[in-house]
Amino acid sequence: MQSIYERIEQLIKNKGMTKKAFGERLNISAGNLGDWRRGKSTPSTHKLIEIAAFFSVSLDWLMTGKEWQPESVKEAGGRYFFDESRQSDCQQSELSDDEKTFIREYLAFAAYRRSLGSRKSDSEESDT
Repeated sequence: MQSIYERIEQLIKNKGMTKKAFGERLNISAGNLGDWRRGKSTPSTHKLIEIAAFFSVSLDWLMTGKEWQPESVKEAGGRYFFDESRQSDCQQSELSDDEKTFIREYLAFAAYRRSLGSRKSDSEESDT
């Protein structure tokens, strides 16, 4: 299975760009690209969205190599993520290490955005 970096590299090549030109265009350092290539880190959520938009590809494809298939979503009438014991029903063993890293980064990003919103609310209250 291709990594996120390999898909990005493929997109760069298909567009006829150099990695340097791509990095300059999207403000990505050569060091970050190298870290992504070596698997030392992965692009942030914001950067993945930016890259997908730049190349006009879906975020689903960029992250997983697969397009989202709406016909595969079926209503089962049951709970989606929790069983009776309120434990996660997701099978983490099916996720790659890159996917697990991406999910951790996304959760950290969501918490950061939430903290920005609460700081803004606090400063608005103190202004009144």
